[in-house]
Amino acid sequence: MMRHFLRDDDLSQPEQREVLELARRLKADRFSARPLEGPRSVALIFDKPTLRTQVSFTTGVTELGGFPLVVDGRLAQIGERESVADTARVLGRQVAAVVWRTFDQSRLVEMATHVGVPVVNALTDQFHPCQVLADLLTVAEHAGGLDALPGKRLTYLGDGANNMAHSYLLGGATAGLHVTVASPPERAPHPDVLARAQELGTLTGGSARVLTDAAHAVEGADVVATDTWVSMGDEASASLAEQLYAPFRLDAELLSHARPGAMVLHCLPAYRGREITAEVLEGPQAVVFDEAENRLHAQKALLAWLLGDR
Repeated sequence: MMRHFLRDDDLSQPEQREVLELARRLKADRFSARPLEGPRSVALIFDKPTLRTQVSFTTGVTELGGFPLVVDGRLAQIGERESVADTARVLGRQVAAVVWRTFDQSRLVEMATHVGVPVVNALTDQFHPCQVLADLLTVAEHAGGLDALPGKRLTYLGDGANNMAHSYLLGGATAGLHVTVASPPERAPHPDVLARAQELGTLTGGSARVLTDAAHAVEGADVVATDTWVSMGDEASASLAEQLYAPFRLDAELLSHARPGAMVLHCLPAYRGREITAEVLEGPQAVVFDEAENRLHAQKALLAWLLGDR
C-alpha cells in the first residue's frame, strides 16, 4: 500500500518508533541504507524559504543513493501555471518520491492523491512533521533512548495556531508524550488538531492540553520548545507579535520553572531577544543544533521506510 507522510499522525506509535529506530541506525552508519541506488530521483519542491530543509533532504537523498531533483517553486508555479493534479501526474512517472515545502495542506493532499509515489510534508502552513521526528530523535538521544520518550513532558511556548504547535501535539501524543501548548487564547491550536491529539493520547498513554499561563505550562517540563513568533507567509502580523507573545518569551526565569536540566528546542531560525533569549539559546540546556542535524537522519529514515526499506 502506498504510504505518505502528510501530517504527524500518518504514522502510528509503532511505526513512528520504527522510523526513529532506523534514524538511530542511519546516524551511526550513514550509508547502510541505499533504497535510492541507481540513482533514483526524489523531487524536492520548495515554495517557501528554506535552509535546513533543503540541505538535509538534499544530503539525505544523496546518502540514500539517489539524486535530489530540486525544484524552485517560484519557477514551477504549481497550482498557477499548471494544476497540482497535472503536476503530480508528470512527477509520478519520473521520480521515486516527492518532498514538498508549500503553503496550504490541501495542496499536499492533492499531490498525494494523484502522484502515485510517496509524498512527504517538508512544511505546510498547518504542519511540520519532519521537524518533530527530528525533535523526538533529539529528545531520545539526550534522555537515554527511545524507551525514555513515553511519559516525558513537553511544553511548547508561543503561537499555538502555527504548524509547529500542531505537529508537537500530534507527533508528541503519538510518541506518548504529555504535550502542553502555551499560547494567547486568540492563537490557540485548531480545535480539530487538539481533539485528535487527545484521542491519540488515550491510545499511547500521552496527553495534550492548552494553557494560557506560560509559567504554569512550563512547570515540571522535561522539554521546553519555542518557535518564531511570525510564521512564514504571516509577516503582516509582525507588528502585533511583541505585544501578543511577550509573556511567552523563553528566558532564564521562565525556564527555571521547568525540571532541572530540561532540554530546550527551537526549530530555527531563532530571533534572539524575541521568542528566546540569547542566554537560553546559547546555554547548556539548548540542544538546537543537535536538533538541526537530526533533520538529516530522521528524514533519511522516513524516506527509506516509505520506500519499503524497513
